[in-house]
Amino acid sequence: MAASRRFSRKAGSNLITATFELKPPPYSLNALEPHMSRETLEYHWGKHHRAYVDNLNKQIVGTGLEGLSLEDTIIVTYNKGDMLPAFNNAAQAWNHEFFWESIKPGGGGKPSGELLDLIERDFGSFEQFIQEFKSAAATQFGSGWAWLAYKANRFDVENAVNPWPSDKDKKLVIVKSPNAVNPLVWDYFNRRPDYISMFMEKLVSWEAVSARLEKAKAQAAEREIEEERRRKEEEEEQTDDDDVQMYLDSDTDDSDSE
Repeated sequence: MAASRRFSRKAGSNLITATFELKPPPYSLNALEPHMSRETLEYHWGKHHRAYVDNLNKQIVGTGLEGLSLEDTIIVTYNKGDMLPAFNNAAQAWNHEFFWESIKPGGGGKPSGELLDLIERDFGSFEQFIQEFKSAAATQFGSGWAWLAYKANRFDVENAVNPWPSDKDKKLVIVKSPNAVNPLVWDYFNRRPDYISMFMEKLVSWEAVSARLEKAKAQAAEREIEEERRRKEEEEEQTDDDDVQMYLDSDTDDSDSE
């Protein structure tokens, strides 16, 4: 998922500026009724989402952030935890776009294919996953989110001799994150459990989830290839260093024998 950019040239100048555009939801604003009202989308997309995009464009103009994708803008402005001013607007613009693409008219139900297979493998059953996901979302503090995430790292691998993730180490997990805006206003104010049930049963787009799973798996595979390449380079450099050391030691021995 990538936010669209608009490129323009200032009058009388060769300077080209790039700004983010407010991307509309992939359905009409009343298409989610009766589960989510047009009023809710007009408020959260037409007002909140728009404000984040407009403010982000004001913050990046004339800076090194111009021309970056929304995802790269978030990474750069997160700044390893020492967040730069544009981070909040960039992150919230991404959150909203991600959310609109996560739901659809006639959504909900049960996924299929590999996504369902992995859910059943990692949670025992689809019903168990739904129970755990709803619990995580309902117990999240404030406006945080619950996520179904694809975990693909080697930190929990038991085989210390070959600490690369196997298929069983790459799994779906439920995680929580704070401070992400949800369109709870108007339709489900102070009725979080009802909102969560409605979201999972009537709105969630399992097609979007499946597409993101494939993307996450591809990115994980690319990281593994890159890490393996770096590991081999380090091993070769170490071998070269050892060869030089052995050569120097040999010269020293020959000098001593003379």
